[in-house]
Amino acid sequence: MPQDVRISPDGRLFYVADMKADGLFLVDGDKFAEVGFIKTGIGAHGLYPSRDGTQLYIANRGSNKVFDRPGGKGSVSLLDFASRKIVTTWPIPGGGSPDMGNVSVDGKTLWLSGRFDNMVYAFDTTTGKVRSIAVRKEPHGLTVWPQPGRYSLGHTGNLR
Repeated sequence: MPQDVRISPDGRLFYVADMKADGLFLVDGDKFAEVGFIKTGIGAHGLYPSRDGTQLYIANRGSNKVFDRPGGKGSVSLLDFASRKIVTTWPIPGGGSPDMGNVSVDGKTLWLSGRFDNMVYAFDTTTGKVRSIAVRKEPHGLTVWPQPGRYSLGHTGNLR
């Protein structure tokens, strides 16, 4: 159940978040063939490169379902592009459902909607500390525009 896709900094590999598989499929861009899989967390959903292009934040929704109840085991995994390995995973204390969002212009905050929990999450990209902000029903995606004049190719903020 693919949810999001991002390309590696060198343009050779696609990372595809699959909510049912709980991780990322790696697809060779030249051969258009699956070349690997990285387990990340329950309900891998949104993918967001760091502003310096060295890391990828993976929102793990805490559920494999399209609709679910609050309090799942939501988290954010941090992948190092160079090694293609998960270096850490930041859980949401008390549970949560990080969905879609983006990285702040200065790269210091990862903003994610919390669809099942009626929250917006703000993760410190250095420490992984998370702030939860209560909002109305089922927020689904946040977009942060890093550069004026850029347009989104999708509601997850694929910019060109």
